[in-house]
Amino acid sequence: MRILPIALFLLTLMVSGCTIGPDYRRPDLNLPEQWPQIEEPSATAIAPGDQWWTHYQDPILTRLIERALSDNLGLRLQLERIRESRAQLNFATAQLLPNLDGQAEASRLQTSAAISTGITSNSFALTTMLSYEVDLWGRLARSRESTLAQLEASHYSHDAVRLQLIADLVSTYTNLRAAQEQLHITERTMALRYDSLQLQQIRFDGGIIDQLGLQQARSEWEAVHALIPLRREQVTRLESALAVLVGMTPAELMGTLDFGDRRLDQLALIDAVPDYLPSELLERRPDIRATEAVLKATNAQLGMTMAERLPRFNLALFLGSAAGNIDDLLKSSTETWGISGAILGPLVDFGRNRARVDTLVALRDQAETNYQITVQTAYREVRDALLLTSTIAEREKALESQKESAHKTLELVQLRYQEGYNGYIEVLDAQRQLLAAELALSEARRDRLNATTTLFKTLGGGW
Repeated sequence: MRILPIALFLLTLMVSGCTIGPDYRRPDLNLPEQWPQIEEPSATAIAPGDQWWTHYQDPILTRLIERALSDNLGLRLQLERIRESRAQLNFATAQLLPNLDGQAEASRLQTSAAISTGITSNSFALTTMLSYEVDLWGRLARSRESTLAQLEASHYSHDAVRLQLIADLVSTYTNLRAAQEQLHITERTMALRYDSLQLQQIRFDGGIIDQLGLQQARSEWEAVHALIPLRREQVTRLESALAVLVGMTPAELMGTLDFGDRRLDQLALIDAVPDYLPSELLERRPDIRATEAVLKATNAQLGMTMAERLPRFNLALFLGSAAGNIDDLLKSSTETWGISGAILGPLVDFGRNRARVDTLVALRDQAETNYQITVQTAYREVRDALLLTSTIAEREKALESQKESAHKTLELVQLRYQEGYNGYIEVLDAQRQLLAAELALSEARRDRLNATTTLFKTLGGGW
């Protein structure tokens, strides 16, 4: 007799119901067939999971990124969210399985002597209960599908934050090196201007030049000297920003920060273009994958909400034993069992379930639109990054020529000034032009490195 209810219960578990709601389909997107400004794909290939920042060939940068990946608080928060999503998935998976509960009961009853003979009786019971909701409409399956998509979204969000962290760290590191170089250029120029001021002071004391020539030299020295505090402040701010990205503790942050003194031109430049089709960007960008996972989750939630409008079928089975004496509790003669089924469904809810479905339809449409916006933004970023990398190299080359010309001009002007062919104002103009050219070239090198970093990021972290 014990086998019959168990067999009936297990047979019911094998009954598979239909799944209510729309199955997920990726939205149709009008994607380009080729990248702009690219005639032939590059032979250089860097996998998305590759440590693409090592191609800059800077060991200090590599060490900073390795520490950031282990200590950055924003990245740690994403990992904690992944753990939360995984726990939710485990719960949704468990919802598909039966519940097995156990109960032990003991009681002692004394009847009233006014009613009967005042008999005292004992009662003991052991019961095992198995309950299960037959997922006829796929409500529980859709719930698990939604939580699985949310777990995927958490993973891809972590990858997106990780990629953004690395890109921000590389850009901040590059900006720091550029600021240090500009501070060095300014300090060197200030020293040269001071030497010129001392020379003009000697010439003034000897009566060779007048007060105007001396004041011009002093004014130029003071103008460059006033730039030093601003340059140092910029270096300090970038050091602090880099320390936060790396994940330094407050004590470390408030201490002396030292990130080395490598020159900007020591970072290797990478001249390459993607060697895959634009359509593959959908699989390579973690932010696109995360947004699509949210769309999948919302679509599954819509199916789950639609299934909640239909009746639920619950089964229950109990096996146990009851006796008046605890010694007789496990004997076959005291065995009890039962099986039951129940159907529960809404009759009149005055449109509550319909409103829930309409809400999920709107949320699903919003998620789809957000996905399309993310894809559109990603292709715009790639297009802009490709254009920037192709133009910034031309700008850097032009500024290198400008710097060489400014340096030769200064040498000629100084020679003519020493020979008395032109005034000191021409020397000052040439010095200003050389300083501006050196600073502009430093900014162009920084921008070219940042453009490469941006291209890495927009393509999903390497190609």
